[in-house]
Amino acid sequence: MSTDTVTPLRQRMIEDMNARKLSAGTQRGHIHSCKRFAAFLQRSPDTATTEDIRRFQLHLTEAGVSICNRNRIMTGLRFLFRVTLRRLDLAAEIYHIREPQKIPLVMSPDETRRLLAVSSNLKVRMLLSLGYGCGLRASEVVRLKVKHIDSAQKIIRVEQSKGRKDRNVMLSPETLDLLRQWWKARPSRHDSGTPKEERWLFPGIKRGKPMSTRQLSNLFHQTADAAGIKKAVTLHALRHSFATHLLERGTDIRIIQALLGHDKLETTARYTRVATGMIANVESPLDQLSQPRRKRKKSSEDQPLA
Repeated sequence: MSTDTVTPLRQRMIEDMNARKLSAGTQRGHIHSCKRFAAFLQRSPDTATTEDIRRFQLHLTEAGVSICNRNRIMTGLRFLFRVTLRRLDLAAEIYHIREPQKIPLVMSPDETRRLLAVSSNLKVRMLLSLGYGCGLRASEVVRLKVKHIDSAQKIIRVEQSKGRKDRNVMLSPETLDLLRQWWKARPSRHDSGTPKEERWLFPGIKRGKPMSTRQLSNLFHQTADAAGIKKAVTLHALRHSFATHLLERGTDIRIIQALLGHDKLETTARYTRVATGMIANVESPLDQLSQPRRKRKKSSEDQPLA
C-alpha cells in the first residue's frame, strides 16, 4: 500500500469499504491509518507479521498519540486485516485502550442566551438556534433542505444522520419564524434548476453544495468570543446544552434519547452528570443530620395491653 499511488491492495480495500457502505469520512480515516502503518513498516502492510503489529502499537504509545486517535488508527488496520486480507490471526493482535469518560462541557441558559443575542446576523442566529433549539449536529444543520421542514406537524425531519438513522425533532414557533425570515434573505443564486424541496437552507459557495461544517464552527467560535464565553466550548456544546437543559426542566430521558437519536439509553444518561440544576437540588445527607429528629408517632400496636 504505497503512500503515493492507488495500489491493488488499497483499491481492494476501497471496494470492501464501498460494499459495506462505509461513509466517506470513515473510508478516509481507514486509508490514512493504513498509510501510517505502511510508512512505519517501510513496506506493504500485506507483509506484516504479529511482531510488526506489536511494535506499531508500542510506537503509537511512545509517540504520545492520544487514546482516541490510537484506537481510530487500529480500527482502520483491523478492517484491513480482518476484511480485505482475511488475516484473522493478525486482526486478533490488535487491541483497543479504554478511553477516559469525560463529562460533556455545556453552557448555562444565560450563556446560551448571550450567545444567541450577540449573533452577528440572521444567518448565524438561525444556524446556532437550530443547534441549540433542536439538538442537531453540525453536519445535520448544514445539510438541511426545504423538504425537511414540516411546519404542519411542527417537526424537522433529520434524514440519514449518524449511523444512517432518520429521526424527527421539534420545530418551535420561534425557530419556524426565524426560518421564514431566513428563507427570504438567503442567497438564491444557485437555485435555478433545483426543485424547491431539494434546495439547501444554507447553500455553500460551490454550486449544489451546502456550507461546510468548518464554516459553521468558525462562526460559532467568533460568536462565543463576542458573547464573552470563557469556557473552551465547541459547536457540539450546543447539542450537549440542549439535552442537559431539557433534562433539568424535567423532560423524560427517553424522549431526550429519541430527540438526540441515541441507540442506547446509557449514552443519554451521561447528561445526568452535568445537569447542575438537578444536582444542586439534591439534599445532602449532611444537611439532614443537623435537622431535629422527628418523634415517631405511637401506633395502636405500641399501646400497652389491657
